[in-house]
Amino acid sequence: MTRSAIVTGAARGIGAGIARRLAGEGWKVTCADQDGEAAASLASEICGSAVTCDVGSETDIERLVALTRAQWGRIDAIVSNAGMTAFAPIQQTTRESWDRVLATNLTATFLLARAAESDLRRARGAIVTIASTRAHMSEPNTLAYSATKGGLVALTHALAITLAPDVRVNCISPGWIATGKQGALSASDHAQHPAGRVGRPEDIAAAVSYFLSADASFVTGAELVVDGGMTRKMIYT
Repeated sequence: MTRSAIVTGAARGIGAGIARRLAGEGWKVTCADQDGEAAASLASEICGSAVTCDVGSETDIERLVALTRAQWGRIDAIVSNAGMTAFAPIQQTTRESWDRVLATNLTATFLLARAAESDLRRARGAIVTIASTRAHMSEPNTLAYSATKGGLVALTHALAITLAPDVRVNCISPGWIATGKQGALSASDHAQHPAGRVGRPEDIAAAVSYFLSADASFVTGAELVVDGGMTRKMIYT
């Protein structure tokens, strides 16, 4: 049996790492991203498919699910990874910006679950949401982003109970994951982590692989923090 998964935000970074890991395990992966060209390039690399998709759009989400169903004949898993930041001071956070971050980071997961519910129930499938340790701690001016990530943790357990027992739903909250956006890492960047290093996309991909596997058949509604121990570290200055 060939299993099929949708990975949003798959063009680069954590999403690309997840897509590559699943493809390596035999999944047929639909790579969804606003950057259709980059998504198509990755899909070609992993023998998957690509869909240009704005996850904040209900129409785009419904199209994504329909195209995936048509391409692979089934949908066994969704990894809701796409996200955006838009950090800004409170007085510079516009309602438009706030709504856009919520639509992309939080509402998209609801829309995906709703659109693919029948497919996932039929497949006895799974959903993995990608939140953040910012659901539990904050830096200044991360208002909308932190709100959405906290919302994802709650939405995860609400979906887990709503879709039970047919569909398992779990959440991964990454800490600092090096995706190349922040340039070269320093020795102190690594040393501040109790695990001794900054995270990599492969670390999150491994956690997704577990949640989608039979080994996690008794796990639903859970949050797995993958942050090298940083949220457990007291820091005084």
